[in-house]
Amino acid sequence: MRTTTAIGAVVLACLAGCSGSDAPGDSTGDDAATVDETSTPTDTGTTPTDGTPPTDSGASPTDTGTFADTGTPPTDTGTPDTGPLGTAGNPDGSCKAGIPAGGTPADVSKPTAVVGSGTAASCTFAALKTAVNAGGIVTFNCGAAPVTILVTGTLDLPTTKSTVIDGGNKVTLDGGGTVQILRWYSADFRKNDNRLTLQHINFVNGKTTPTKAIPKAPPPCSQGWNDGEGGALYMRDGNLTVIDAIFAGNQGAPLGPDTGGGAIYVVGSKNGALIVKSTFKNNKAANAGAFGGLFCPLEIYDSLFTGNQGIGNGANSDDPTKCSVINNGQHEVGSGGNGGAIYSDGASVNLKVCGTAVLGNAAGTGAFGGGLFFTSNDFGGTLSIIDSTMTGNTGGYWTVVASGATKNAGTAVGTNTKSLTIVNSTLQGL
Repeated sequence: MRTTTAIGAVVLACLAGCSGSDAPGDSTGDDAATVDETSTPTDTGTTPTDGTPPTDSGASPTDTGTFADTGTPPTDTGTPDTGPLGTAGNPDGSCKAGIPAGGTPADVSKPTAVVGSGTAASCTFAALKTAVNAGGIVTFNCGAAPVTILVTGTLDLPTTKSTVIDGGNKVTLDGGGTVQILRWYSADFRKNDNRLTLQHINFVNGKTTPTKAIPKAPPPCSQGWNDGEGGALYMRDGNLTVIDAIFAGNQGAPLGPDTGGGAIYVVGSKNGALIVKSTFKNNKAANAGAFGGLFCPLEIYDSLFTGNQGIGNGANSDDPTKCSVINNGQHEVGSGGNGGAIYSDGASVNLKVCGTAVLGNAAGTGAFGGGLFFTSNDFGGTLSIIDSTMTGNTGGYWTVVASGATKNAGTAVGTNTKSLTIVNSTLQGL
């Protein structure tokens, strides 16, 4: 999430310490060495922080895009009203090339565990916890009507096996505005081949409570928290598939330069995250209002992101002239706000959005990427936007592309990318 006023400095810093296979700052080759469970790897910089385009120092591609702030995001007034959840996915479009095989719902005809015995009353949190903690294929038998299960404690997923949770389009898991709903934690980094699949299910009102405060220092030094990622799901060293699911009203930590993921946050994923025909609405966090990924390849198909907010401010930079206090090994300035809806950071990971609507999301004050924030620190990752719409999003924006003819992603996007592909899409500012 680091920002800087010189993109050339970014590239040099990343070549020195940010490889595509190791966590930043890890010079030993052991990916697990420098990333703890509640913080993200230190990032070395990507976005400009002042009102001028990033300086081209010769070490990085020429900036041919734009850079501006398009306004102030809506005021944070507490937990959003999620309203009726409706049907998951983008109602107004689809990916013409189709959804990859990995986006097909998992077979749940032979479940490992069934939550409930045919009535809503039998679908208790205790039964849910037992099933989820054991992993495997988890289904529900809660009766004919939709049911909401109040989650009163975070559900820990096993990381030594793959797990499928299938709600049958009748189950909502509700964090009550106080509890992070799901947690997957493996001590390794980009090594685990196991996968979590969430399908035909809703996650609402999840909230993660941060505990690691940033050292006290006056602004513009960073304020807030170093932890608190993923209101509905936090995942480290795992792979994720989301199909036909709704995430609404979930919250991550409200302030901090290196925290985020109102609904989902995935860090250090070997095989990445795949989101299909799902909806993310009214989620919020310091960064990555809906989905945040760090060193996590990401593909999104036929989905809807609306009303999500990055509620931090000031973005994120390493600037000793503005802050003398060290946090995460750097002179951190700014307290987040990047990525109102979708956020992806890291080296040599790709991001693809196809058949997806990103509407009315907001980055924080002085931050970037109201709709989408994608920074490839080594300019090794590509950004593709196909058959998609991004309109009504607010926040700063810029585009820096290393190669290829397409150089501008419009005013909903902040990106440093190896190449930019835009096909059959409506993007604000273009």
